[in-house]
Amino acid sequence: MHKRYHLLTLVLVIAGSVLLAGGCSTMTPVATPTATRTPAPVATDTVPAPTLTPTPRPTNTPAPSPTVGVLVATPFPPDVNPLTGLKVENETLLDRIPIAVKVSNSPEVRPQSGLGSADLVFEHFTEAQVTRLTAVFYTNEPEQVGSVRSGRLIDLEIPAMYKALFGYSGSSAGVKERIRRTDLFPDYIAAPDFGVGQPYFYRVPQGGKAFEHTLFASLPALRELAIERGINQRPDFPMLMAFSEAVPAGGKPMTSLAVDYSAGCLAQWAYSESEGTWARSQSGNPDVDALTGKRITAANVLVVYANHVHADFWEQMIGSSSSWLLSVEIQLWGQGTVLMFRDGQAIPGIWKREARGDMLTFYDGNGAPLPLKPGNSWIQVVPIDTESNEVGEGQLELNPPRM
Repeated sequence: MHKRYHLLTLVLVIAGSVLLAGGCSTMTPVATPTATRTPAPVATDTVPAPTLTPTPRPTNTPAPSPTVGVLVATPFPPDVNPLTGLKVENETLLDRIPIAVKVSNSPEVRPQSGLGSADLVFEHFTEAQVTRLTAVFYTNEPEQVGSVRSGRLIDLEIPAMYKALFGYSGSSAGVKERIRRTDLFPDYIAAPDFGVGQPYFYRVPQGGKAFEHTLFASLPALRELAIERGINQRPDFPMLMAFSEAVPAGGKPMTSLAVDYSAGCLAQWAYSESEGTWARSQSGNPDVDALTGKRITAANVLVVYANHVHADFWEQMIGSSSSWLLSVEIQLWGQGTVLMFRDGQAIPGIWKREARGDMLTFYDGNGAPLPLKPGNSWIQVVPIDTESNEVGEGQLELNPPRM
């Protein structure tokens, strides 16, 4: 029989009796943010994108968490990648900024190019019920990444976390205006609608694929752009993730994870004990990198629960001038709950991002850093009211609500 849980129940189940024992100093790491959704106005066939009255942005309001001292980033050795915890053969590879690229995850574009080389990949909802990816590259620099698609509001946050140059292809008027008002603009933004075209982005026509799915990014060219702009320096990260080969305590054995965003975007992960990594599939098909033909794997899979709210402007869907949907704002600030999947374990914890320039960092119930396994990570971002089903021993299925 399947067991269904909401977020709070799920974390309590995984945390187990050790975290719930009376008199124990360990606190179950549960955040209970609140959000206010803006009702979606009705769009008609004859009315263009309406003007909406802006409303204040809701913020994560977490439950009280363990009291800890001021957290200070302890610098890694100069030859250790702070995004993976791995030592690099040539430390000069770290004397430059990361590059983030917006990648489509529509079923018709798969397999995508370059994702197997990313240090971090964020998968998140869009307003169209399909997901989109933001891939962050630091030590590796594939020649071709894509297909490249338009940015979303979450991309005002991810490049700021990792001090990255952000490459993407256009955006709605609302997102574009928000980008203009951020500290990323103009130096850290690279997009055709801001005059950055070839050779940074180029078309690769492919039979049977729509035109919007044929744009790719050249990371070497984008690196040259960063050099020209004078921003290609090693970042100074105010907060750092923790890494350790040792598996943290407090987890539950888990060998399978599925995140069912929609019919065409079912993210599936299976743990290989022999490889020590999680292998990715999508909707039942092994996910591979088109450049190498190799399976997409991750040392860590992080399920980050965050507020998802409707913004105060519309996104227009390609192919229909009358198809308007409110943009989705994913609030990756404050703190919330995380499930860390590593080494065949699901480990509950808390994610934090207290300042705009902070990357996501992870903590256990005592407020101590929760270490990732050294290696690459995929971050599955889901709404806080995502349901969870235990569909078998060590098999977890997450069912995010549709936006």
